[in-house]
Amino acid sequence: MAPRANWKGFLRLSLVTCPVALYPATSDTEKVSFNQINRKTGHRIKYAKVDADTGEEVASEDIIKGYKVDTDTYVEVTKDELDELALESTHTIEIDEFVPKADIDSRYLIRPYYLVPDGKVGHDAFAVIRETVRSMDKVAIGRLVLTNREHIVALEPLGKGLMGTLLRYPYEVRNEKEYFDDIQDVKVTKDMLDLARHIVEKKSASFEPEKFEDHYETALIDLINKKRAGIRPTAKAAPKTGGNVINLMDALKRSLANERQAPPPAAKVRGKKAKKRIEGQREMLLPISGKRAAKEEAKAPAAKKPVRNSSRTRKVG
Repeated sequence: MAPRANWKGFLRLSLVTCPVALYPATSDTEKVSFNQINRKTGHRIKYAKVDADTGEEVASEDIIKGYKVDTDTYVEVTKDELDELALESTHTIEIDEFVPKADIDSRYLIRPYYLVPDGKVGHDAFAVIRETVRSMDKVAIGRLVLTNREHIVALEPLGKGLMGTLLRYPYEVRNEKEYFDDIQDVKVTKDMLDLARHIVEKKSASFEPEKFEDHYETALIDLINKKRAGIRPTAKAAPKTGGNVINLMDALKRSLANERQAPPPAAKVRGKKAKKRIEGQREMLLPISGKRAAKEEAKAPAAKKPVRNSSRTRKVG
């Protein structure tokens, strides 16, 4: 199934304009998720929108937006009034300026999107904008409206397309001084720094995201597979803690000794590449049945025990 665009409109650089579509670059749909279930019936829980005072359910057409200014006092804002704001960025990403990528503080980054030409027309204009940004080795800054909110977006070339990263406004970023003021000024000796650098050198490697595994997700999948197979999970012993560090220099020396005995990072993952997944492939979770369905299932042939997939991209199957 083709991905669905989150937004469609136009990308404009001065008088150069082209139709574009915006797609999310990341997804959480592959993660295990849970529904809330009624323990007594096994049925899924649903939520109703009710009046806080009367307790009566309110129809969707009777629900409006309101800004709270005082106890039980709200300023009503209608959809038509919001539409009347008529922000130009509702349908157009206007490139306002170009800045060095290093100037963008990582705290301002929210989430990435893919920007591509929409339809068969506009590919030439899109390529001109993309290659101009690439040749200048800078990031284009524009404005974009998503979910009724205007966002700043940073655009940079990525292969044949553009990656757009939503940015936070200054009022959304907290001042670090409020948190760092109480950190004590400690003088670090050269010997300690040298030992720490040796540890870093032993652990240095290229960033390869495919070698990282979501251990909690893997544990969730194993737990659900075991419960489906009728295997009672065993409780794990509490992890041992290293205790308090009495002597920092001694701890650094022991850490370095341990790292020298361990294989280099590249050797740890050699031959353990993740199994390549077919695009769109996903093994689905079986539904949790209620009591009535459970009785019917009991009469049916036993379900096949799920195959345990060693790949980090496995799903409950």
